[in-house]
Amino acid sequence: MIVADAHCCALKLADQRDAAHENAMKPEIHVLGISIKTFGVCFALGFLACGALVARRLRELGHPVDWAYEIIFAALLGGVIGARVYYLIQNYSQVKGDLLHSVFSGSGLVWYGGAIGGAIAVVGWMKWRDVLEAQMFDMSATALALGYAIGRIGCQVSGDGDYGIRSSLPWAMGYPHGTVPTPPGVTVQPTPIYETVVMCLLAYVLWKLRDRVRPGVIFALYLVGSGLERFLVEFIRRNSEVVAGLTAPQLESLGLLIIGLVWLGWMIARGGTAALRPTAA
Repeated sequence: MIVADAHCCALKLADQRDAAHENAMKPEIHVLGISIKTFGVCFALGFLACGALVARRLRELGHPVDWAYEIIFAALLGGVIGARVYYLIQNYSQVKGDLLHSVFSGSGLVWYGGAIGGAIAVVGWMKWRDVLEAQMFDMSATALALGYAIGRIGCQVSGDGDYGIRSSLPWAMGYPHGTVPTPPGVTVQPTPIYETVVMCLLAYVLWKLRDRVRPGVIFALYLVGSGLERFLVEFIRRNSEVVAGLTAPQLESLGLLIIGLVWLGWMIARGGTAALRPTAA
């Protein structure tokens, strides 16, 4: 009798956990009869948060706060175009039959494509405003980390397929009602949660260091931190391996990691660890 009761209790707890996970999946919310994509909401919130961060840093640096609107618009435009183009290149064999429709489809965005496109647009804006300097790169790096963290909340809530491999860990969860649903009863690694936590911490650390290190150090630290985070999380994600057992995002993140380490190494080689500290006013 005791064993049976314990078994029933365990099943009940499992059902409650699964129900809670299912209720956590909200690919869409309905407001006044209008269907709104939760990923889009988080996407917008990410840009708003980045805009607030950029505006404050611009004020601290003595630049016009209104530049924040221009930077965010450039990042948004370049990011969306870059993410879309990258997706089309990555999935050309699947979309070539109806390329025009795929170009303007509402689905299919790749983070690294967005990062590249956004970076090109923002650098172009810096050049136009004649502020192509290390402090602006540092500011952008902190905003990127924050925006990525918030964006991953959208991935988690919408269940868009960015979750990890199958897992039986206590915190593993299913996405049965996600945009890309998991099979009934299957639980996986909730990698978007891991990435949100890590990138929030990275954004916090970079922000706290903004006036404690020499210009350029924060950007290098961002490359190291974000590259290492993505490289490691890919081991428990579902992306296909392409070279030497590594996925395409791992190869790209490895590139960022190496560039960041070389950047820091170059600064240290030129002036020792003192080269990382800010110059006296």
